[in-house]
Amino acid sequence: MLTLALYNTYDVRRLHEAHLRAIARAAPVAYAYGFHLALVGFPLDGRPVDVAEEVSGHTTIGEGGRYLLELAEENRFHLLEIPRRGFPPQFGMPVATTRKPSEEKEIIPLELAERALRGESFLLLVGLGRHGLPKEIFKSARYHMDITGKRVSLETCTAIGAIPVKIATLMEALRWRKDGRKTLRG
Repeated sequence: MLTLALYNTYDVRRLHEAHLRAIARAAPVAYAYGFHLALVGFPLDGRPVDVAEEVSGHTTIGEGGRYLLELAEENRFHLLEIPRRGFPPQFGMPVATTRKPSEEKEIIPLELAERALRGESFLLLVGLGRHGLPKEIFKSARYHMDITGKRVSLETCTAIGAIPVKIATLMEALRWRKDGRKTLRG
């Protein structure tokens, strides 16, 4: 299981327009590339399906929130609290996405894709807010990953799109190479 996790560093008490825009933008990308979507530390209460219905009423992105609703109905939309003792293990290894991975924790996208194809799960954390992921997340995350491979800083919504696209593309290429297919799906 691959999960794109938006980690809220804006305001944990009140829902803002920035929260809604990020969720609306992330849902179609997660849906299109077979990822789960998790929201970490968002000021939202209720079951994921109920939250998806509420959030979908505030956007025209992703066909009016259709993909967020579909993720929720497929149990691929999750609400997580800010972890005090680590992330729930069912989401797999936490990976802090950053342009500055520490050398001892770095995992490259190709290795992550290979391991995901072998059945390992990863929780890909994207910091949502001016300062990105908190320092304690970098310390606790098992891995750090630079999606660009060039240490280029990406705007948050660009990263939200680039991460699933690159991982899914690498996985498809690895399947193609293994299976000897002459054409890629899609």
